[in-house]
Amino acid sequence: MAVFSSQGQAFNQTRQAYLATALAVADTHWTRLRGLLGLHSSDFRNGSGLWIVPCHGVHTLGMGFPIDVVYLDRVMTVIHIQHDLQPWRFAPVRTQAASVLELPCRTVAETKTAVGDRIEIRIDELKTEKDGRVPPS
Repeated sequence: MAVFSSQGQAFNQTRQAYLATALAVADTHWTRLRGLLGLHSSDFRNGSGLWIVPCHGVHTLGMGFPIDVVYLDRVMTVIHIQHDLQPWRFAPVRTQAASVLELPCRTVAETKTAVGDRIEIRIDELKTEKDGRVPPS
């Protein structure tokens, strides 16, 4: 990805499938605000992903390509999925979400990710707590 360097992976433990093998993290005000803005679809290919933490909802204003959005609670369980979120749209806000994964369009369908699945985020610099929970913000 052009904006963020890969910092880890997102792995669906329930389906035994990688959602992202080149996962970037947006965990500051600036990186959450910037998100995927300025990227082209060729910069955000299969295997790419952005973990936004903390986050309750996203938008695609200013983007030029659709994405899949996976909402995760504090124990990294999928609580909502927004398939094929088109450019210039708002995804719903989910107050129970602790973080959101933005993925290339069709990733969710290809991996058969579903509500209730457990996701493991493997990050070198930013660790989840021992029990897999997202650290409180």
